[in-house]
Amino acid sequence: MNEYQLEEMRRIEEMKKKALGALLTKEAWERLARVRAVNPQLAGQAEIYLLQIYQTGKMTERITDKKMRDVLGVLSEDKGTSIRRI
Repeated sequence: MNEYQLEEMRRIEEMKKKALGALLTKEAWERLARVRAVNPQLAGQAEIYLLQIYQTGKMTERITDKKMRDVLGVLSEDKGTSIRRI
């Protein structure tokens, strides 16, 4: 990758992080960060899903930890993994 592509990727990641920060409560953001540490693919899918529903105007309120667990649960059902509360 050249320097322009790397800078563009950084810019997109920063915009995504800023948007998600506004959409998620602190607890939901922390849960997403923990999921990202153990399952980056699932976290990426959740981010894309949340940004898509935000862009379509279907999101009327911030995502709470409970809603984040629901989203992660639905996205992980197809993979055979599960989200356990410890």
